Amino acid sequence: MELKTDFLIIGSGIAGLSLAIKASTLGSVTIVTKKEKSESNTNYAQGGIAAVTDKTDSFEEHINDTLICGAGLCHKDVVEFVVKEAPPRIQELVEWGVEFTKSETLPQSYDLGQEGGHHHRRILHAKDLTGREIERALHEKVAQLKNVQIYENHIAIDLILQKDATGSTVNCLGAYVLDIDEDTVHTYRAKYTILSTGGAGKVYLITTNPDIATGDGVAMAYRAGAKIANMEFIQFHPTCLFHPDAKAFLISEAVRGEGGILKLKSGATFMEKYHAMKSLAPRDIVAKAIDTEIKQSGDEFVLLDITHHNRDFLKNRFPNIYEKCLEFGIDIAVDPIPIAPAAHYICGGVAVDHWGKTSIDNLFACGEVSCTGLHGANRLASNSLLEALVYSHRAFNKIVKSFRQTELNAIPIPPWDPGGAVESDDSIVVTNNWDEIRRSMWNYVGIVRSDKRLERAERRINLIQKEIKEYYWNYRITKDLIELRNITTVAKLIVQSCRLRKESRGLHYTIDYPETRKEFEKDTIIFKE
Repeated sequence: MELKTDFLIIGSGIAGLSLAIKASTLGSVTIVTKKEKSESNTNYAQGGIAAVTDKTDSFEEHINDTLICGAGLCHKDVVEFVVKEAPPRIQELVEWGVEFTKSETLPQSYDLGQEGGHHHRRILHAKDLTGREIERALHEKVAQLKNVQIYENHIAIDLILQKDATGSTVNCLGAYVLDIDEDTVHTYRAKYTILSTGGAGKVYLITTNPDIATGDGVAMAYRAGAKIANMEFIQFHPTCLFHPDAKAFLISEAVRGEGGILKLKSGATFMEKYHAMKSLAPRDIVAKAIDTEIKQSGDEFVLLDITHHNRDFLKNRFPNIYEKCLEFGIDIAVDPIPIAPAAHYICGGVAVDHWGKTSIDNLFACGEVSCTGLHGANRLASNSLLEALVYSHRAFNKIVKSFRQTELNAIPIPPWDPGGAVESDDSIVVTNNWDEIRRSMWNYVGIVRSDKRLERAERRINLIQKEIKEYYWNYRITKDLIELRNITTVAKLIVQSCRLRKESRGLHYTIDYPETRKEFEKDTIIFKE
């Protein structure tokens, strides 16, 4: 079946939903999301949104903090306009119904948090459930719009492309999408296709990301021929709850922002050895420091101590974290929290211009799936939701200028052809390959890398990719198979990017090239020739 729409938005996080609200003023909008509509990385964002809203803060300070954190790879012009466009985007969220936590002493002002790498309190939050509050408000807003359709349990397989006589991609026409419940593939034809699929944390064995974060948008864009940038810069969140029964539960950056102190199991502090900001150092510094201390001591975790605050403060400021830790027998008012690093955020992604446009016409990307130049070699805490908001707005502004002149392409699109594919009777192949990819990435392409480790990872990924390719075309498409194909593609892109960068910078640290080198002060660009 072929469905026609003006806008095909793949993903239902903050980027996709905020763009959908605006795009609905122009034409029909179709959102496809592979689980429930609220299941996204946005929904799990605890910390908040960085924005200059306090009179004692300034754009210059926020810009400077971002540039310092980005280790020489931020695009300064991007940093400047994202930071300066933040206040109207925050006001827009408030108008759409987002309820940020207000100051107890100044009820007309917001309670602003501070996080690692920031020299000022500028994080707007909704307790420690900011992402959930944003998703709630945006979904309620979208539900009021008659020309926005959301298809849950639908996963995009591949983008549909128009090519020229040489075989080069010139235009995106939409996507083939699997209806998971009905086990049917549909053709979605669109004027504009927007990737807002989030991150790819599930490429790694240990991650703070939900199960949906399999890098689908990056993999699809790469297969289509779009440029991919800076995939070597994987942010490992330094403070993930370490407990055998906890499925990678994130302990927000804001805990350190409120004075949480990192300690060894012995009770000794250690961050003073690594950075002047100590426990408030940027994430890359903290993650590498914890990784080093764990390897030196042989311990499996370190501690995050916030016990100097009283119970009432902790229950009010961090209700979700307080209750979740209590489930595992940890009372954060009296017990330090056992933590370890986990894969959290990809600073690279589909390369886009200042308006969210990819290197393929009529294909845009917003949010974590994209690489805008804002984060450089390391993302400053709470700049990600801000980036998604600013770029979805900019993509809309770009599209507005051409919308009336752009016709829905009438080029015939062949329906999905399953060929001679049959039902698989050996799903263990998918499970085993999934586990091997994630373990290889964790063991060899983690916080600290080396040429030998990367070579080992690449050999294993190449073998698995060959096996998946044969399996993919012989058996009927399933959600698990699509995701396996995507994480394998993304894993390979990460390894290739790591091998191209012969230095250590920001989040990328290799023992073979421990210094930062001037000739690598540039983006790593990969595309399928």
